[in-house]
Amino acid sequence: MFAVPLTEDAQLRPLEPWQAAEFLAHMDRAREYVDPWVPFAGLSTDLESARAVLQRHADRRAADTGGIYGIWRDGVLVGGTLFVSLDARSGTCEVGCWLERSAEGHGLVTRAIRHMIDWAFHERGLHRVQWVNAAHNVRSAAVAQRLGMHLDGVLRSAFPYRGQRHDNQVWSVLVDEWPKKPTAAGATGPEGVRVPAGRDPAEPTPA
Repeated sequence: MFAVPLTEDAQLRPLEPWQAAEFLAHMDRAREYVDPWVPFAGLSTDLESARAVLQRHADRRAADTGGIYGIWRDGVLVGGTLFVSLDARSGTCEVGCWLERSAEGHGLVTRAIRHMIDWAFHERGLHRVQWVNAAHNVRSAAVAQRLGMHLDGVLRSAFPYRGQRHDNQVWSVLVDEWPKKPTAAGATGPEGVRVPAGRDPAEPTPA
């Protein structure tokens, strides 16, 4: 299984149905904190439901319409990222994230999402990456800003949650706005693609 190093003690890896018990334990720790922002937090309440959540995302990955990845710190699952949607034909995708409170403040989400965007643009050839957050979720909006995304606008009353409706902010970055930096030796993207040092990931690797 591939792993993308985020820091000396943290990695980004695929999150798969066979890891349902670990995912459930993580959700039990994180649920109260992330539930307002992450719909599947409230759906993963036992082993069967946790496995079902991961299976849905595995099916999306197999269909090339999404995917889910975990963030491990010191060997413990503390959060994750996902392709909420991916449409290769239109060249667009939406990325998202969640994180336990105990793992905040280390730049893990920003680094992980940067890997996701690199892969979307350089390996898949997508044109636009989108990020959506509830307007009052200031931490999520701050990630979009750190990644250099543009605030496209606000979808008013677009997000129903526990009997109330909330505004959503929509951010995006386009491929020609994203830096094309050489990838470090042996680096691995979200789908395990390894790129030689000093090469632009968009360039084909010589045979």
